[in-house]
Amino acid sequence: MGEQNRNTVINDSSPWIHRPVEIGLVGAGPWARTMHARILAEGPETRLAAVWARRAEAAQLAAEPYGAHVAASFDELLDHCEAVAFAVPPLVQAELAPLAAKRGKAVLLEKPLGPDLPSARRVADAVAEADVVSQLVLTKRYHPVTRAFIADARSIDVAGARSCYLHGGFLSGDFATGWRLEHGALLDLGPHLIDLLDAAISPITTIRSSGDPRRWIELTCEHANGAVSQASMSGTVALPRARTRIELFGPETTLSYDTAEIDHEECWPVLRREFATAVRTNTPSPLDAQRGLYLQALMDQAMHNRAEPS
Repeated sequence: MGEQNRNTVINDSSPWIHRPVEIGLVGAGPWARTMHARILAEGPETRLAAVWARRAEAAQLAAEPYGAHVAASFDELLDHCEAVAFAVPPLVQAELAPLAAKRGKAVLLEKPLGPDLPSARRVADAVAEADVVSQLVLTKRYHPVTRAFIADARSIDVAGARSCYLHGGFLSGDFATGWRLEHGALLDLGPHLIDLLDAAISPITTIRSSGDPRRWIELTCEHANGAVSQASMSGTVALPRARTRIELFGPETTLSYDTAEIDHEECWPVLRREFATAVRTNTPSPLDAQRGLYLQALMDQAMHNRAEPS
């Protein structure tokens, strides 16, 4: 389902009047410790209630600074929370998120939902069947600069676009993880860039790819309004910092978006507030599991609609 038919995003900066949402964190790697645990513990909308990871010592490291319970099992984690945040590889999230949903827990999901389309569909179906709140950690979407760009883009006539998401994180360091090295840029960076193009221009109707997802991949997208956009992605290029840029072109104007202009730390409090508000008011988010399934279907189409080298 395209996002333009979804509910509007909650954006409320008023004082938090509800009880904090008790959240259990699945995962205790570098991303879980430095981002999820820290942000969820900062409140006031949420409280880090428990942490579970397959390595108990890692879970202890993530939980201890915030006084969170260290769960001995995933079932024990579910006993100590009302919502679950996932900071694990897609395969693990796809295995565990349906179980959390079936227990009636709201879920804060990483992208992609799963390593492939069938697993992503199982996550989205479980969330829908359980009728629980879900939200995606598409970090850039929670920044006011991103939201202003999307609003401006929807007000102009776009004929074409070019975009990129490039960094060297897969070369070494915390982000050079097994699943990223196996699947490459499309599965990791694709959800961000495809989501932005789809939201800013109009729903993507057809998507094709060329290149190697583990080195450099190019996407060509046809949109419902007739526009054509192109996207370049790589996690294996030497850059001093990640680069995400979109340029929109029309007969009367151009519009650009560049993450070099934004502080990603500003995204997290908005994400936390909107997830907690959705849980407390049982209000669906436009960036939910169905949106994640929609993006996964586009990535699957790109992988199966590939240009062969000449």
